Amino acid sequence: MAAAASSSNFVSTPALRKSSPSSLSSKLSHSSTFGVATVSLPRRRLAAPVFVVVALDAKPTVLVAEKLGEAGLKLLKDVANVDCSYNLSPEELCTKISLCDALIVRSGTKVTRDVFEASSGRLKVVGRAGVGIDNVDLAAATEHGCLVVNAPTANTVAAAEHGIALLTAMARNIAQADASVKAGKWQRNKYVGVSLVGKTLAVMGFGKVGSEVARRAKGLGMHVIAHDPYAPADRARAIGVELVSFDDAMATADFISLHMPLTPATSKILNDETFAKMKKGVRIVNVARGGVIDEEALVKALDAGIVAQAALDVFTVEPPPQDSKLVQHEQVTVTPHLGASTMEAQEGVAIEIAEAVVGALNGELAATAVNAPMVPAEVLLELKPFVELAEKLGRLAVQLIAGGSGVKSVKVTYASARAPDDLDTRLLRAMITKGLIEPISSVFINLVNADFTAKQRGLRMVEERIVLDGSPENPLEFIQVQIANVESRFASAISESGDIKVEGKVKDGVPHLTKIGSFEVDVSLEGSLILCRQVDQPGMIGKVGSILGEENVNVSFMSVGRFAPRKQAVMAIGVDEQPSKETLKRIGEIPAIEEFVFLKL
Repeated sequence: MAAAASSSNFVSTPALRKSSPSSLSSKLSHSSTFGVATVSLPRRRLAAPVFVVVALDAKPTVLVAEKLGEAGLKLLKDVANVDCSYNLSPEELCTKISLCDALIVRSGTKVTRDVFEASSGRLKVVGRAGVGIDNVDLAAATEHGCLVVNAPTANTVAAAEHGIALLTAMARNIAQADASVKAGKWQRNKYVGVSLVGKTLAVMGFGKVGSEVARRAKGLGMHVIAHDPYAPADRARAIGVELVSFDDAMATADFISLHMPLTPATSKILNDETFAKMKKGVRIVNVARGGVIDEEALVKALDAGIVAQAALDVFTVEPPPQDSKLVQHEQVTVTPHLGASTMEAQEGVAIEIAEAVVGALNGELAATAVNAPMVPAEVLLELKPFVELAEKLGRLAVQLIAGGSGVKSVKVTYASARAPDDLDTRLLRAMITKGLIEPISSVFINLVNADFTAKQRGLRMVEERIVLDGSPENPLEFIQVQIANVESRFASAISESGDIKVEGKVKDGVPHLTKIGSFEVDVSLEGSLILCRQVDQPGMIGKVGSILGEENVNVSFMSVGRFAPRKQAVMAIGVDEQPSKETLKRIGEIPAIEEFVFLKL
């Protein structure tokens, strides 16, 4: 067999050769625009167009459902009929949308499945003037052939400045002292603050906003550390910031500033257990997402003196209830989600989203697109199990990285009997990127934005093709993902080359993990996974299985890979439910188990 590798800052697959109409590569469009309205398939009717924009002779209509800066409106009016209708009820929005080609919203308008269905296929693009897209039903948008774009960069400085404003106002009791003086009091001794110089600030999430906060905090004389499982260490070092583990950040910080996205992994990440790890008297700032803090736990931590003060711009429910104990707490400073609320940021967001919407209406694929264009049905049908395998291998690999290690270099190997130019790996590469980035980010990865997002984050991916002998009927034999120059939470995942390595294949339509590090395993990538390195001896499967059974955790698959009898082995266990911490602790206490890790797939 032969291997061919190619690389760049982010690798593009080799140019595809011309192929017959029945080949995979000929069916997946390589156009950089999306002006085609429909694709006809034999004896099959697609529910939505392959791409989303149709050339129209008349001006398109753009519905602006929430206030947008004048500069953005001017850009829109140059190319479209603009209808500014604010505070629409869900029923009114559904009535209007059938006459619109584009919709622009902020965070207050819910763009639900009902909206897309009411558009009757006319709605081509939804623009979210801001970063988060929690209020847009992405699945419904894609099903109805509608592109969704956002504006992720324009409010970065505004959010960072607001974070610093809350930090300093909290440290010097500005809001409380202001209210006191206005109430006719003069309580100088009550509102003695704390200095920032020499204090340690932990920036939790070292993306655009987090890194800008770090720069400004350094200028205030603070010692800045950061935790972000994805951020490259050299980028942090360049501005004098040390990347540390989550637990180290919690234990050493005098101030904590939150800049992480709200994902299943970060939901209520600051909870009773986390607060117990913090230095007594810590102060917390949140201008990210309200859901990353367990608000009841924060109130308890404030009352107990573990947290001295908090400054919050975001809440789990917005607006929060009027009788919220957290909002009313004397040691809490609050603002009504003002992170992006500067005149400059509002104009910047307006321009950014207007340009993205206009570009989409002109048939351009926006780099800020957050959902994928439709792909021909038979291509998806053939690649579907491999697409799932690719994403799960990415998710598995990134979870194996120890805290503080940044991902810079990823090597992906595809083994196939097909010629290298007859297998389009763009979708597979996008799904691996999706698996690597989405679990630790608020970015949504798809075929449209995968390469752009990876390049933006400094991720260099090398693709290698191994050509196998045999029938080309099956697209792929296996996919292998390697991450270089990182530490692993599970030492056995490190291969002979020193990289984290996972490998998988599709069996009977189901993705399987077949190699972890140098150990051969065979476990279905469904549910979640427990990996254990153990001394190979009788009864190990029974001991682990009994512990899981006692806790009512169902085992779907179990596989053991070893080098030789009675030597080291790796046991891979697929489970349907997430075991409790106590269950995992009991597994780790089995004498023959040397290390273990739990991974969500």
